[in-house]
Amino acid sequence: MKPANKPNRPYFSSGPCSKRPGWSLSALENALVGRSHRAKNAKARIEEVIDRSKNILGLPEGYVCGIVPASDTGAVEMALWSLLGARGVDMMAWESFGSGWVTDVIKQLKLENVTKHEAAYGEIPDLAKVNFSNDVVFTWNGTTSGAKVPNGDWIPSDREGLTICDATSAVFAMELPWEKLDVVTYSWQKVMGGEAAHGMLILSPRAIERLESYTPAWPLPKIFRLTKGGKLIDGIFTGATINTVSMLCVEDALDGLKWAEEIGGLPALIERSDANLAAIEKWVEQSDWAGFLAEDKSIRSNTSICLKITDTWFTSLPAEEQAAAAKKIVSLCDAEGVGFDFGAYRDAPTGFRIWGGATVDTADIEALLPWLDWAYAEVKAGA
Repeated sequence: MKPANKPNRPYFSSGPCSKRPGWSLSALENALVGRSHRAKNAKARIEEVIDRSKNILGLPEGYVCGIVPASDTGAVEMALWSLLGARGVDMMAWESFGSGWVTDVIKQLKLENVTKHEAAYGEIPDLAKVNFSNDVVFTWNGTTSGAKVPNGDWIPSDREGLTICDATSAVFAMELPWEKLDVVTYSWQKVMGGEAAHGMLILSPRAIERLESYTPAWPLPKIFRLTKGGKLIDGIFTGATINTVSMLCVEDALDGLKWAEEIGGLPALIERSDANLAAIEKWVEQSDWAGFLAEDKSIRSNTSICLKITDTWFTSLPAEEQAAAAKKIVSLCDAEGVGFDFGAYRDAPTGFRIWGGATVDTADIEALLPWLDWAYAEVKAGA
């Protein structure tokens, strides 16, 4: 029997993610479209995104936050190309995006003093082996694996190198120890459900000092340049963006930030994400066919919640038949209008990835889960 209830908002994509509850196109009606992003009022609107973001996140004094091109990827690449090379680098990877940063550092920047710390999907590397006399590059939350670092205790306060953290699916959903992080990147389209294209770059005073005292051996394209004449380009962090931004996207980002403030700020955002994970954990405990890709609860993501199929009927199938069965489950839910875009990432193990970020209502997660049971039973019965 098909379940009786359906999610009100069946949007479980891990990016772009669900809009905030109650969102409609009317939220963008005051967007400064057709205006120069350099105009006084447009620049003020851009700066408001920066200021509200800093306030909600509680950034320490001396940290700067700026809007940069090309989403989180652009922000990470800007940091890697601008900051690395001054000392050795420890690279950490336990899913596809972290692995991509390893490839960039070794094959594109061609750095030689690089140590890799890698782990399989659903796990994380041994944090005790990281050398903080080097710069350290890592993802806080593995968006495609559902595994995160448990906290910041493994990062020493007296580290010599910089910590460069891709936190795109962690910011606004997890507590981040800002004093332990020198560079943090994220994008609007994740936890806050904003539109894509623009990234955010947060720098600590230590990162700023590196930028102003170190010049990379390679040329930097304009889109990556953070300094001029040996000084930080302050305008990037006060609304004077490197390139043209979409004022529609800016308006949408502001809408999400105002919603966050209205519901209680960062604590409320984290609480919503935690509740979504808890709902799935309760379901998994009772399931006879599904489990978490990240089996260790201490490293389990509350945003990119990745599931695997554990039933022996499924695990005994050849790999290509497993992939086809999982896709069929997603397709059945899609056809019923109860869950969109929650298949596992293309490079990840076969399974599902249900977005549980703050813009998703727990009631919709709870409504989706019986449909997963139904779809799985349908696929198994038809095999």
